[in-house]
Amino acid sequence: MLKRLSFLCASLIALAACSHNGSDSTSPQPAPAQTSAPATPASAAKPAPASTAQAPVATSTTASASTAATPAPGSTAPAPQKPSAPAEPFVDNGKWVEGKNYFTIEPQQPTANPDKIVVTEVFSYACPACNAFHTTADQIEKSLPSNAQMTYLAASFRPDENWPLFQRAYYAAKALGVAEKSHDAMFDAVWKTGELANYDLTTNRPKPQSAWPTIDNVAKFYAKYGVDPKQFIAVANSFSVNTQMKRADDMMKAYGVDATPTLVVNGKYRFTPSDAGGYAQSIELTKWLVAKEAAGK
Repeated sequence: MLKRLSFLCASLIALAACSHNGSDSTSPQPAPAQTSAPATPASAAKPAPASTAQAPVATSTTASASTAATPAPGSTAPAPQKPSAPAEPFVDNGKWVEGKNYFTIEPQQPTANPDKIVVTEVFSYACPACNAFHTTADQIEKSLPSNAQMTYLAASFRPDENWPLFQRAYYAAKALGVAEKSHDAMFDAVWKTGELANYDLTTNRPKPQSAWPTIDNVAKFYAKYGVDPKQFIAVANSFSVNTQMKRADDMMKAYGVDATPTLVVNGKYRFTPSDAGGYAQSIELTKWLVAKEAAGK
């Protein structure tokens, strides 16, 4: 039932938030629905509510892991330099309220690139809310000024929906240098073509676990990007990728993340699209928090 509710959250136009106990609550505005974490988040000023959403989506929750004050695997230095948007001055007109629209992470977590303001999306390819939000995440990346960068942190806290496989896939693809160019296509493989789907997209019913995609299926997907399937499987099962997965779980707990998608700004602030008030507002709030950090406020 929990799996089906999570999928339905992504499918319904009148969106409802999916919680870890299977309950739904309707949002006044469409915004990505979210599932709260099965474990209580570690030190954070206030847990991000598993709230409602603004476009076809559902969200998900984090499994417990020990807090680690190490840089998040998603917070690595940028690859090739991309065109950036102009920096915006910080203006506090009272529109964004701490504790309502965004939450302070205490203590602030380090990032792997102290020379940039790091914006991190906590996501899963298997999360219907993240699928609905990922084009907005692309817009956020394009909207960032040159003093900021976008990174991604893959979640695993829904093993009942095969999320650890997709977390492993992301960090293997990252190690092989194909994560960025295959990112949008991975969402399509899960939610459009069904190539890597956990659900039967014609019936909207979850597949039996025996029919879930495997690491071999994922390796065939990345072969389209020039990666030898045997090499992909070897990297995916390596000690390095296992370590990155553990660190990702640790960082999500340190951030206090209990839903996906969640945006984290410089290891200091977090919010969900629901907290911001919608997808467009998520772009605006991200840019505002980046400007706030840049101004040292």
